[in-house]
Parts: sequence; structure tokens; C-alpha cells
Amino acid sequence: MSSAQATVAGGCFWCVEAAFKRVRGAESAVSGYCGGHVDDPGYREVCSGSTGHAEAVQVTYDPETISYEDILEVFFTIHDPTTEDRQGPDVGSQYRSAVFYHDDEQREAVEGYIDHLEDSGEYSGIVTEVSPLETFYRAEEKHQDYFEKNPNQPYCRAQIPPKLEKMEQKHGDKLADT
Repeated sequence: MSSAQATVAGGCFWCVEAAFKRVRGAESAVSGYCGGHVDDPGYREVCSGSTGHAEAVQVTYDPETISYEDILEVFFTIHDPTTEDRQGPDVGSQYRSAVFYHDDEQREAVEGYIDHLEDSGEYSGIVTEVSPLETFYRAEEKHQDYFEKNPNQPYCRAQIPPKLEKMEQKHGDKLADT
């Protein structure tokens, strides 16, 4: 079977990318922008909040190793899907919680998973946007592999390790051997 893709937004793309790079079966995690109304936006434009884009990560994965539902489990663990246009210190629509589905099967899976999370009581008041993926714009090269390149950058040091620890505690079975 060939690779599949999932596109998610859960705050700063540096954080989301860093998490998915550790998932077994993830072939790549690319930072970028989607869900807006400006063609080929740049980081400064997106950060201004004027383009309508979310900072997002497109994960290419091997569905024989990890399922789309597993991708969703990891995604909903590493961010707070109940805060509108905010994740931690990052505020604005560019940091919204969103899943950009690639087909109807993904749409049904994410809608079902959100219902499951609400019904289970794990989360209440999920505000995650569920929208079709129209265009994914790859972010500038300096934003790719950002945490790996800048592990001591103050934002990275403060924000990313707690997400990785939570992911390891909850989903250690889904992580690649390091």
C-alpha cells in the first residue's frame, strides 16, 4: 500500500511537527499553512492573522504501520481542542485547532473521533474546525525541523518537551524507536 496524508493544525507548527516526527510510521511531517484566502502566504503574513491560514502540519504516513485514527489520537493529545484560536501562549486564528481532511473517509473518522472524545468526557466543548483540505502551502525552509535545529530556543524549550512527554506517556506504543 502507498503512503497516506493527514493535515492538522494545533497551535504552533513547530510543536506539532516535533511530535509527529517521533511517531512510528510517520514518513515525514512538514510545517505549512492552510485554510486561508491568500495564495502562497509567508510566515509574517500568517502570523499577522490577516490571511485566514492556520499554521499546520502535513503528515505523510504508512497506513500499514499507523492508522489515521492513531494520528488523530496523537493529535488530540498534544494540543487543547477546547480553546478557540489559542494554544498556550499563542493567540490568533492562525493557532486554531483544525483537521483538514483529504477525503470523506477522513472527514467521517475525525467527526466520529470528536464525538467519541466528547461522549467519553475526555474533553468538553471541542472547537476543532473540520474542513476539507484545499491547498497546503509548505512553510519556509527555516521552519522545517525547527525543534531539531533549535532545541535551546526559549519558546521550544518551554513549549515542546511537555507535549512530547504527554505523548510518550499516553501513546508510547505509537512512537518510533529512538
